[in-house]
Amino acid sequence: MDLKHKILVVEDDSAVRNLVSTALDLHGYLHKQVGTGAMALLELSTNRYDLLLLDLGLPDMDGTEIIGKLRGWSNIPIIVLSARLEDKDKIEALDAGADDYLVKPFSVDELLARLRVWLRRVRQIGELEDGDPAEYANGDLRIDYLKQIATLRGEELHLTPYEYKLLCLFAKNTGKVLTHTYILKSIWGNESESAVSSLRVFMVSLRRKIESDPANPAYIKTHVGVGYRMMQAGDDSASDVRASKR
Repeated sequence: MDLKHKILVVEDDSAVRNLVSTALDLHGYLHKQVGTGAMALLELSTNRYDLLLLDLGLPDMDGTEIIGKLRGWSNIPIIVLSARLEDKDKIEALDAGADDYLVKPFSVDELLARLRVWLRRVRQIGELEDGDPAEYANGDLRIDYLKQIATLRGEELHLTPYEYKLLCLFAKNTGKVLTHTYILKSIWGNESESAVSSLRVFMVSLRRKIESDPANPAYIKTHVGVGYRMMQAGDDSASDVRASKR
């Protein structure tokens, strides 16, 4: 187990908190527990964590409010642990920016499986590979991979986790056409119809945040029926397609 992974558990139910804590201890995860939303936000703003396990029914604020606040400045993966069974509650949490949702009571094995999935994605998307630069610069666009922050003209971009992952994927492949299949496998791990729809939605949202004119993008070009390409700033030759094996 990679001990550098550190998890914040936000749960006010002592029985659930003890169950999760025991499971994390047994599998070598570093973790800390807090019981209120205020303590969670303070902890996340002052310390680095790799993943958040979040109960929605906290004594001082609703978990969806915490998610909304976090997504203004953090891309940390969030797994919701909740007794709320209604689809509307799940949808509300996911729309707010949660990455996954587990209904109580849940099995420890399933929780650990979800943890492994999201921590693996953190490694694949967020961490630097040997020889990779710590920062990316392209015109007015900057990405600090270590801090996991993107800026445009010096102003921080408020990106969702998937938007940030997409931006990093394109940045690390600047000049290459990335096919829909490659993008879906890299970000979502599958090529389902729902994943295709999600990709289109996130691309529209991402472009609104990084492009001065989303209808005529200067950074990420569409190659109809094929995929997308991150352009080098100042390169307006959308037809100058450098083929990629990806």
